[in-house]
Amino acid sequence: MENQNKVKRKIDKFRLGLWIFFILVIITLGVWQSVLLGGNKTLQVSVLNIGQGDSIYIKAPNGNEMIIDGGPDQKLLSELGSVMPFFDKSVDVIVVTNPDKDHYAGFIDMLDRYSVGKLIESGTISSTPTYHAFEEKVKEKGIERIIAQRGMKVVLDEKREVYLEILFPNRDVSSESSNDGSIVAKLVYGNTCMMLQGDSTAAVEQEVLIKENKESLKCELLKVGHHGSRTSSLPEYIKAVSSETAIISLGKDNRYGHPHKEVLETLENQNIKILRTDIEGRITFVSDGKNWERK
Repeated sequence: MENQNKVKRKIDKFRLGLWIFFILVIITLGVWQSVLLGGNKTLQVSVLNIGQGDSIYIKAPNGNEMIIDGGPDQKLLSELGSVMPFFDKSVDVIVVTNPDKDHYAGFIDMLDRYSVGKLIESGTISSTPTYHAFEEKVKEKGIERIIAQRGMKVVLDEKREVYLEILFPNRDVSSESSNDGSIVAKLVYGNTCMMLQGDSTAAVEQEVLIKENKESLKCELLKVGHHGSRTSSLPEYIKAVSSETAIISLGKDNRYGHPHKEVLETLENQNIKILRTDIEGRITFVSDGKNWERK
């Protein structure tokens, strides 16, 4: 009996040792992932490789996370598994720039695996069964819904002044098309910024040009509107943003012919470097508040 108790104690100690080992491994992996993705002083922006759609993962220096658009399907989940620690199952804010399926459908399954604090949406309306399913999931999870309005600032890191500033909509867009009501925003950290837009049309870009000081639109990075469609990327708007690098989120050999030749020419004529998810895959940049660096 005494020998059995000794064996049992040894087994219990061994199991405890294994648990401690695994916990230490998890902590170490988390620390290293944080270091490799920029530590605690950098802003990370990853334009995810989700096919024909949009999805952008943002992590502030303090660890707060935002996902702008959810892509068309479950590809979002595999991409998040590559940019987020496996033990991180919460996101502070998600944004739906417009209620087209390629901008939100991936969120439906994501909401079953991740907790989300807030949803920011454009205010345009969709009556599709898929969007209804998304709305029901948001309601089921008790997520706060906020309609984006020009001048709104979504603060991700108060200490380091990292925020997303809404530039459009500047009015009620509930009666407008999804593209004409699509969100345009600027992600800011220190002296660096990135212009972000979903499927915004040239007409929306023109409104932003009229409403905003052109100097304030200048950003080093630009996420090109509507997957490089000719309906967006007004030359005057691209000139005002004056980015060094433009990122186009799209699927390989998509049926829409994106990116359109006219858009590529507009970007090339202004000597802007073009990066495409259909060629590059996931595209990640980090900022220390002074400069952007590609990872």
